[in-house]
Amino acid sequence: MSTRITASTVLLAAALLVGSASAAAPLMLGPSTHKQLALFQGYYDGHKDGYVITDVSNKAQANAWHVNFAPVLKSVKGAPEQYFVSGRAAAGQLAVFGSEPGEASYNPLWDELVVTWKAGVKPVLLVKDDQITQLAKAGKLKISDPHIVLNAPITSVGSKQTVT
Repeated sequence: MSTRITASTVLLAAALLVGSASAAAPLMLGPSTHKQLALFQGYYDGHKDGYVITDVSNKAQANAWHVNFAPVLKSVKGAPEQYFVSGRAAAGQLAVFGSEPGEASYNPLWDELVVTWKAGVKPVLLVKDDQITQLAKAGKLKISDPHIVLNAPITSVGSKQTVT
């Protein structure tokens, strides 16, 4: 039995090799520089994560935080929640995340939710999203949705850096 290699077979093999090589090749990003960004901390499941805010769908927040105003983010649906306490709060209160890197639900876009304690309820330190939803069901706090989406990637989980 003879093996016959045609020109089209050679071209197909070459195209497959080039395609697989380019998939593994690094993308050209251009020259890099380093710029400091404000690093914030928030709670997730009882530990602190570090995050940066780069974009927000609310113009007033963008101006106040000196980040990009990105109105198109407002149309994002299904982003995980990030809770911010407004008004009275326990000492040491930070934002609380509904997910973090390594989880299937993680996304750097966040649905900003505002938490306020009901009158007569003593604030406790909120460190878990489940804790917040349970306290809301118990009538101790209120969660409101201002329909604002943040682009705020988590850059460190606990003491582990995810971005250097």
